[in-house]
Amino acid sequence: MSENLKICDIGEFGLIERISKKVRVDKSVIKGISDDTAVMEYKGNNYLLFTSDMLIEDIHFRREFSHFSIGHKALASSISDISAMGGIPKYVLISLGLPKDLSLEFVDRIYEGINSTAKRFKVNIVGGDINRSEKIIIDVSLIGEVKKKNLILRSGAKKGDRIFVTGSLGGSIYRKHLEFLPRLKESKYLVKNFKISSMIDISDGLVLDLYKITQESKVGAIIYEDLIPISKDAKSLNEALYMGEDFELLFCLSLDGAIRLIKNGKIKGLTKFSYIGEITDKRYGLRIITKRCKEKILKPKGFKHF
Repeated sequence: MSENLKICDIGEFGLIERISKKVRVDKSVIKGISDDTAVMEYKGNNYLLFTSDMLIEDIHFRREFSHFSIGHKALASSISDISAMGGIPKYVLISLGLPKDLSLEFVDRIYEGINSTAKRFKVNIVGGDINRSEKIIIDVSLIGEVKKKNLILRSGAKKGDRIFVTGSLGGSIYRKHLEFLPRLKESKYLVKNFKISSMIDISDGLVLDLYKITQESKVGAIIYEDLIPISKDAKSLNEALYMGEDFELLFCLSLDGAIRLIKNGKIKGLTKFSYIGEITDKRYGLRIITKRCKEKILKPKGFKHF
């Protein structure tokens, strides 16, 4: 039967699950497939973090976009993954698939964007690979570190935890997806001052990424429409819920921690932290309370490749 199935029949997450069942790892792997990055044993009080992202022309960007911004996005997406684990990015390999008639100026500008972001976040570019391809492909493999006590997985959310996001959500396709800053400073602040139980960066949309947390943590969640920080670029609530590529942090912490975070108010040099809901019993599923106090079930939809 499986020989007749196509990727589109099971979707992106079905394919990931199918692959993960075929993969075996040894005890040096703390966390493999199913989180923002892989986590491995390393040295002393640290774990090694390893993540990869692939940007493909006409899927993640178009050729007429700012070439500098394309390079920035390629590396910043992976830095965002490292920040969601409570870690620090260190070393990166950049591999390129390029059409043979692409101008050298285009490649130079992409690397100016990559270099600028690497310098800003103190990431060392240590190599990569180059191949010919029909479309422009940028593949990033990023290594980072995290203190064992600071490691945050998607699977740690508990009933009663409060749900927060950084920044604002929605409308990313109009501008932000090329210009966003990974929330590394915010992540450092959170792990230093709070016990964060679960965290993810919002790449596929608020609802879909919150669904990933509920699935990994075996919990439910409820969010409030009134509390969602909607970007000025968003044209509707649905864009804030489902559009994706905001690259903000979505995280959970205890009630006591939430009260303390809210009391701290806006922290100089950091984006805002917004309380948007609570973690509930798994039976409750994923829901939203509308402005009219109506309770609605949220379907786990957002950006998916298949």
